[in-house]
Parts: sequence; structure tokens; C-alpha cells
Amino acid sequence: MGFNNLKIIASKIEHTLLKPDANERDIEKLCNEGINFKFYGICIQPYWVKFSKGIVKEKIKVITVCGFPDGLNLTDIKLKEAIISIENGADEIDMVVNLGAFKSGDYKYVSEEIKMIKEGIGKKILKVIIETPLLNNEEIKRLSKIVEESGADFVKTGTGRNGSVKIDDIEVIKNSCSLPIKAAGG
Repeated sequence: MGFNNLKIIASKIEHTLLKPDANERDIEKLCNEGINFKFYGICIQPYWVKFSKGIVKEKIKVITVCGFPDGLNLTDIKLKEAIISIENGADEIDMVVNLGAFKSGDYKYVSEEIKMIKEGIGKKILKVIIETPLLNNEEIKRLSKIVEESGADFVKTGTGRNGSVKIDDIEVIKNSCSLPIKAAGG
């Protein structure tokens, strides 16, 4: 693989550290690795956004999570978390969808929540994590369509906390909606 191909691959990577015991030294290392390898960005917990932005400035993107790890926070809490993260310097938000509402058939709640978060963060990128390891193919199709119709910018496959994402899951998403896919989560 040539150097140019490696640069292209690196430019797509979101270097991620979401462990609850990550400390300042760990986050600083993550930021510096992101800059040095010219990754697309770093993904960290909301607590670390301001600190990380101070290190990476505009060299790479700062991405943070919302409703992480389970997506079961109330919508108002998710909205506030996303807005504060943007105010603190986040360039993108990765929101975990409320699977409890989805699996209960409350698709309107899921859709309205995504719309509210997207409206709250304006032109910033919103990726919605649908947690494919917990869904069957029909659920992946339906939820991917809801995410797209609700105005999100990406469908993201998973958090990595509930099992591994399968290539087949990505195919189902691809055939269900026209949004870009962020394949993640193991």
C-alpha cells in the first residue's frame, strides 16, 4: 500500500478514547497522535471537549458523544449536552439513539429527538448511533430510514459496548438509506 493510500485512510479515522478512566495525559496523547497521523479527528467524552480543542485547535476535528453509552437520557438532557459540547468546541456530535423508545414502537419520539438535536447543533455534523448488534435486519432498515428522514448527517453502526458490528449490518444500512455510514463499534 502506497503512502498516498495511507494518507487517505488516516484522513478518515476518528481516533477514539471513551473509557471512563481516561485522564488528562491520555487525552493529550490521543490529541497529539491525531495531529501527528493527520487523522480526521478525535472522539472523546464531553468532559474533555474544551481541553482537547485547546490542543488540536483547527488541525483536526473534535468529535464527542451525546447520550452515551445507552441513549436512554431524556431528550432535554441530550440536547443540553450537545449544545454545551458545541459551545465548548466540538465540531461533531455522535448521538446514541433511544433504542428503548424504538423497540417500543415509539418512532415519533425517536424522530423528534433526532430533529431536536440536529436543530440544536445547527450546521455541525450529527451522527446517530443505532447500535446494530441489538437490532435485526428489519429494525436496522426501519431505524436507518428514521435517522435519514429526521435530518441527521450520518448513520453510525454502534458504540462497541453491545457486541461487534457485522459487514451485513453495513449492507442493510446502505440499502435502506442514502446517508453516509460511519462503521464503528468493534
